[in-house]
Amino acid sequence: MAKRAVFGLAGWSGSGKTTLAEKLIKVLSSRGLTMATIKHAHHKFDADMPGKDSWRHRKAGAGQVLVSSAMRSVHFIEHTREEPSLEVLLAQLKPCDLVLVEGFKKEAIPKLEIYRGELELPPLYPDDTHIIGLVSDTPPEDCQLPVLASANIDGIADFIMRHLEL
Repeated sequence: MAKRAVFGLAGWSGSGKTTLAEKLIKVLSSRGLTMATIKHAHHKFDADMPGKDSWRHRKAGAGQVLVSSAMRSVHFIEHTREEPSLEVLLAQLKPCDLVLVEGFKKEAIPKLEIYRGELELPPLYPDDTHIIGLVSDTPPEDCQLPVLASANIDGIADFIMRHLEL
């Protein structure tokens, strides 16, 4: 496998990043790419369940808990000092063709901005030179970037693959 490609989806909360990511993962995977995703969670969240063995292990003081079965594995890591960087998170992944990153707006990776004019929030692209295109049905009039319709998932996948030379 060649060097792993990393591509991001950025946008304000409620812009449709997760919906687009889900659709892109299906299309890109169907094209034969092995995929991983990293999603930034803005809110305090917990994927573990109170009372489960893994939860009990973490609460007892384990900094890492790995739960595994024949179906899947989950690795819980407690961050006691600071949030890990994208680089640290990428290093934890197994090899794959493409890592689709949702969120992490400030990272220096190529990304598409998901822009919804009806949210009445300013676009991110004027302040982020790593945004190489917009996914929007209502782009700002002065946008000089390529604009991709949100319903054109195959076209968005083509754009990403061309940019990353996959």
